[in-house]
Amino acid sequence: MSVLILLIAGMLLLLAGYFIYGLFLSKVFRLDKNNKTPAVKFRDDEDFVPTNKFYLLGQHLSAIAAAGPIVGPILAGMWFGWLPTMFWIVFGAIFIGGVHDMVSLVASIRHQGRSIAEIIRENMSKKAFILFLLFLWFSLIYIITAFTDITASTFADKIVGAQVASSSMMYLVLAFLMGIILKNIKIPLSVSTIIFLPFVFVCIYLGKYFPLKITPFFGLSVHGTWNLILLFYCFFAAVIPVWLLLQPRGYLGGFFLVATAGASFIGIIIGSFTQHFFVQYPAFTGWLNPQGFPLFPLLFTTVACGACSGFHTLVSSGTTSKQISQETDAKLVGFGGMLIESFVALFALATLLILSPQNVQRLKDPNQIFAQGVSVFLNCLGINKEFAFNFALLAFATFVYDTLDVATRLGRYIFQELIGWRGGLSSYLATLVTLVFPAFFLIREVTDSQGNVIPAWKTFWTVFGASNQLLAAMVLLGLSVWMFRKRMRFLLVLVPAAFMIVVAVTALYYILRPWLSAILFQGKILADPMAITGVVLLVLAILLIVEAARVFAKGRQKI
Repeated sequence: MSVLILLIAGMLLLLAGYFIYGLFLSKVFRLDKNNKTPAVKFRDDEDFVPTNKFYLLGQHLSAIAAAGPIVGPILAGMWFGWLPTMFWIVFGAIFIGGVHDMVSLVASIRHQGRSIAEIIRENMSKKAFILFLLFLWFSLIYIITAFTDITASTFADKIVGAQVASSSMMYLVLAFLMGIILKNIKIPLSVSTIIFLPFVFVCIYLGKYFPLKITPFFGLSVHGTWNLILLFYCFFAAVIPVWLLLQPRGYLGGFFLVATAGASFIGIIIGSFTQHFFVQYPAFTGWLNPQGFPLFPLLFTTVACGACSGFHTLVSSGTTSKQISQETDAKLVGFGGMLIESFVALFALATLLILSPQNVQRLKDPNQIFAQGVSVFLNCLGINKEFAFNFALLAFATFVYDTLDVATRLGRYIFQELIGWRGGLSSYLATLVTLVFPAFFLIREVTDSQGNVIPAWKTFWTVFGASNQLLAAMVLLGLSVWMFRKRMRFLLVLVPAAFMIVVAVTALYYILRPWLSAILFQGKILADPMAITGVVLLVLAILLIVEAARVFAKGRQKI
């Protein structure tokens, strides 16, 4: 079967979902362009900034996407085959992920740009609010840990890591300059795009000639040193104004994301006639992954960001809802952004499909498989394979930056809300506390069952996926209560919530089973911080489900 045919089929299904189901959701949520958004009402040019919908789509897309729609689909495809993976990416995005993102954005807009946690407090209870804030904060710790380490793995690569790291740092400086110019000179967005976007490719080119080689410190490896450097970047990016780095970096990152997928897609079209890109990887490989976890529920937690992701609600209600100019833009930014990410996930899966199982075993890591596939596709356009390989790795790292700084900023917001910190040094202290746990997790040496040292992200990805999908379930559950009380069609959100609860809780059960078994049946005391935080998330989720059930039982009366 041709890879091109599979991609076109997936793209057509996503387009149909946007125009048919997206329009239906717009009517369900009663979107009205005449309603003033929080960005217009509370404009302060720091957090509340009315933004062009396409500029905002680029920023939103790059923030929600990161490496999630690349790593997840490739891992799931390796473990279970491309057919079940593709099915979940397409239909999960349309009927669960897109609904999750759009209702999160709309609910936040209707509540003056407030977070999902505050919406839950208004529509459920103060107890649910505190529980949800804690749940969010612990989930963000997993997100920051997983994505920091996977970026460090790319930068620490002995062959091209120093080149990619150099290009990556130049890219951040470029985004910083773009933010300053847009703020102070007020040039049109189209003009700034024409000026700055080509420089992204200049950064890639120069990385080869000015590789960034670092000297490890504090007795750490190169990998560990990069982890600390990236956490420092997270701190810096989380405390400066959004217009200075988050917006321009997100906008350029969105273009970069689409350009990578778009150019590669053209390469696939051309290559389908010259090199005949046929599917080489099996459609189905088995019911168990290498760790012995079954397809259900691991497929639905491994492919998180490409189909449904709880992290998206933090972006939608944390930053995007404060920048959207018109309420009707929620369809393009919220629902459309999710479906574009789903297409990126399909494209990432395509980089696996052109490889034989033997080549996949040789490359091993998703970032290497992704870069190899992109280099093959871009080579069909006459682009040098080495440049294309570095281009793909920089794109991979760029996507991760977009999640890292947003996740840290949101962690700062949430911790400030929990403690009640305002003003002074509160933003710096809250950011520092948020990064302490990821630093602790990443400094620890992680080994497999044979005692071999492995990157932390390989261990954290499974837990990250389960916690991320449990977060999505809790968001859908909480917002179904809001829709229930507003007399909207709440079952459109409650049914996906129920599915995601079953998926996430079952996944956590499989992950925690060895740890619980050692404690309950062997009498061992295992101080595994990852398992302990997983149990905390599970307990918080159960308590939130109880709170939601109480609201539904009381009916639509005021809580």
